[in-house]
This record gives sequence, C-alpha cells and structure tokens, in this order.
Amino acid sequence: MKVLANFSAFVGKTFAVWVILFAVLGFFFPDTFKQIAPWIVTLLAIIMFGMGLTISVDDFREVVKRPLDVAIGVVSQFVIMPLLAVLLTMIVPMPPEVAAGVILVGCCPGGTSSNVMTYLSKGDVALSVACTSVTTLAAPLVTPFLVWLFASQYLPVDAMAMFISIVKVVLVPLALGFALQKLLPNLVRAAVPALPLVSVIGIVLIVSAVVGASKGAIAQSGLTIFAVVVLHNGLGYLLGFFAARACGLSLSKRKAIAIEVGMQNSGLGAALANAYFSPVAAVPSAIFSVWHNISGALLANWFASRVDGAEKTVASKA
Repeated sequence: MKVLANFSAFVGKTFAVWVILFAVLGFFFPDTFKQIAPWIVTLLAIIMFGMGLTISVDDFREVVKRPLDVAIGVVSQFVIMPLLAVLLTMIVPMPPEVAAGVILVGCCPGGTSSNVMTYLSKGDVALSVACTSVTTLAAPLVTPFLVWLFASQYLPVDAMAMFISIVKVVLVPLALGFALQKLLPNLVRAAVPALPLVSVIGIVLIVSAVVGASKGAIAQSGLTIFAVVVLHNGLGYLLGFFAARACGLSLSKRKAIAIEVGMQNSGLGAALANAYFSPVAAVPSAIFSVWHNISGALLANWFASRVDGAEKTVASKA
C-alpha cells in the first residue's frame, strides 16, 4: 500500500506532465482515445466521488467563520470567469460551438487542483477549499443558468437537463463519498493516499477522449482556442487577485482567490459540452485542463516567494 501511495503522490505532483502526454496521444491516436468519450460522465463522477471522500465538515466551518472572505471568492468565481468568456467570444472570431464551449468552461465551479496550487503558493488553503466546496455545491443551479444566459446566442441550451446532469455527476457522487467517509472511516482513510492517482487517471482520460474526438477542429483552430484559453485563465488570475485586494483581503487570501478564480473544473466543462453541445465544444475545456495546471504551478511558484509585512513578522518570530 505504501508503494501505491508513493506512486500516487508522484503522479499527483507530475499531473501537468501526464495531462500533456495524454492530450498528445489523443491527438495522434484519435481512433483509440475517442472510444473513451461515452465514459466521460462516468469518469467525472468517479473523480467527484473521490472529492467526497476527502471533503470534511471543517471545510464548511470556514464558510461560517469567514462568510465575507468565502463570499468574495464565490462571487468572483461566478462573475469574473463567465464575463471574461463572453468578452473573449465577442473579441476573437470563433465558431459557435467553440464560443459556447469557452462560455461553458467559464461558468464552471473552481477546480480541485486550485487547493493544491494555493498550498504551493503559501496562500490561504482553508479559504481555497471552502470556495471550491461552495462553488461546487452551487454549480447545479448557477452553471446551467449562466450557460443559458450567455451561450444561448450560439447554441440551444437545455438548462434543466444540464441541472439534472450536474446533480447526478457532481452532487450525488460527492454525497456518496462523504457518506462512505462517515460510515467506513478506517477504509476511507486507507484509500485516501491513492485518490490522486484516481483523479489524474480520470482527468487524463477525459482530456484524451475530447482531443481524440475533436482532432479535426483542433488541427484547424487549435492555436486560436489555445490563445483564448491562456487569456481567459491569465485574466482570471489577475482579476481575482485585484478583486480580493479591492475588498481589503490579506495577501495569503488574495493568492487563494486569484488561483480559485483562474482555475476551473474543466472536467465538468468537458463532460457537459460533450453531452449537450458537441465534442468540438469540449475542446476549450480540454485545453483549459492542460494549461491551467501548468500556469497554476508557475503562478504558485511565483506567489510562494512573496509575503506581506504581517506574514514576514510572523515568520521572523517563529
């Protein structure tokens, strides 16, 4: 079990490498990997079940203890990223399916890898986890509404069907994982070290499936989509940071909210796009999944060397 735990930790730390590798494999061997496409929803449900196994009551105590901080993060997530997506689709010419996909990933909740990046950045991890948890629980209502509001001009949006799908794929697995954690704590505790491996396998298979099914669209307009994703992600970090600063939050909290806003649950975006739009619409989510793990790690490394005056004082006294 220790060997598995060590291997899982290694895979988790090299997550971005595996995502890139399987994206490349999906592109060059599309016939093999596009066969995974029918399993995207199941893979995402497994990932969310794993999140449920690790979520705790303490994560939600932060909401009660610091409602303003969490509210700033949640509102920033669901305002900044959707509006940035809409702005980018207005500025950059792109096919309707791609535009709908860009908006969809912008309307998704925060990604769980943001918690890891916040830790690496020496940011407020508890705040990051609380924001991710709240946006994930709010996603069944907020994401379909925002997608309907902003993406209907490009493709028909069935908000009710999307709501039901997110409940099935996100909330139910989360609840089952949380329940199992309470019913069989020893078993779950033993399994937790292997969860990064499960999550990485799920995400890389989703990405490779989307890339394989959309090879033609990627070959034709992949550079444009990549540029849009980079801008979306980067501006999300920037505006999230300044929104937190404008609200008077400390540097560690600003780091958490910047990373939380910029990193999306792109697996959910890919699953919804593939189910309700087309494989082409899932491409922005797939590219986002690759890129935000690279940019998040780079930003976390840059953030880690920056502390405010109060944090320096605490460090010097320790």
